[in-house]
Amino acid sequence: MKKLSLAKLNDLFAAIAQREALYLPVDNGTGKAEYTKWQEGTVYSTALNTGRSAKDFFFPQTENLMEFKMEGKRIDVIDTREECEDFVIFGVRACDAASFDILDRVYLTDPVDTYYKNRRQHGTVVTMACGRPAETCFCGTFGIDAADPKGDVTCWTVEDGYVLRANTEKGEALLAAVDGLLTDTDDKAVQAAQEKTRAILAKLPLAALSTEGVGQGLTKELFDRPEWASLSEACLGCGTCTFVCPTCQCYDIRDFDTGHGIQRFRCWDSCMYSDFTKMAHGNPRVSQLERFRQRFMHKLVYFPDNNDGLFGCVGCGRCLARCPISMNIVKVMKTLAKGGNK
Repeated sequence: MKKLSLAKLNDLFAAIAQREALYLPVDNGTGKAEYTKWQEGTVYSTALNTGRSAKDFFFPQTENLMEFKMEGKRIDVIDTREECEDFVIFGVRACDAASFDILDRVYLTDPVDTYYKNRRQHGTVVTMACGRPAETCFCGTFGIDAADPKGDVTCWTVEDGYVLRANTEKGEALLAAVDGLLTDTDDKAVQAAQEKTRAILAKLPLAALSTEGVGQGLTKELFDRPEWASLSEACLGCGTCTFVCPTCQCYDIRDFDTGHGIQRFRCWDSCMYSDFTKMAHGNPRVSQLERFRQRFMHKLVYFPDNNDGLFGCVGCGRCLARCPISMNIVKVMKTLAKGGNK
């Protein structure tokens, strides 16, 4: 393990930024933090989490795919991709780091999404262990340890600085490049910080939330449950939950006439929208109940069915904080569990 003094944090950012682009959470003046490219004077935010997740770096909200140039009956397909620059994301929390494994299973499984793969290969993730988890956090329900996050490098805030541990070859290369700012240390301070964080986690309102009642092999049991009607009744179908979610992966592909050709791009979409997956014959899910059920069945049943039991949620709590009618995955899980015990 390596240690960085509090006074040298900005020096660390400067050293990384000399090698590759660096992004870190920065307060945006609205009480929230967002990832911003570092430059001299940028102040690292100590907020628990960013308003939008780090998913954006690997699966951006909008992305150009290709262009079509037409001359008469001749159509040329032009690959508009440029080689992605190397970059570092600093300060990723355990929940967001765990979301990358979920996205990898979608986009790096054959057929591989080369756009996503390109960004993953060029990105280095430096995670930051949580020190003050919020009441909306429930990552532990899905086996995620906020006190020991994954990533290429894991960082802990300790009393007099930061302790860093490389977990991958990318992480080792990054720490080697800034080694002049670091000193060797043991894990005593890290253990103390972890104990404090885990003590807080154990007292949170959702600490006892379990996955009982959901998971693999429960499609038939849960699909026609009567509780879906009451759960979905107040849903506005606004899609806010899907856009702040670090694991949602749905997108639409559209063509735009530039006047000189056609630009094909993809953009995030939401299963909560009435026109999602609309085809020539219509929409397979015509009611809000069906769309609501699809979202939560996918995260809690369908995804685990196809991914060795791994749930499609990381317990970041963003949907709890942002839903305008306070309907979220926690309420769904609790309701389904209670109904199953009747």
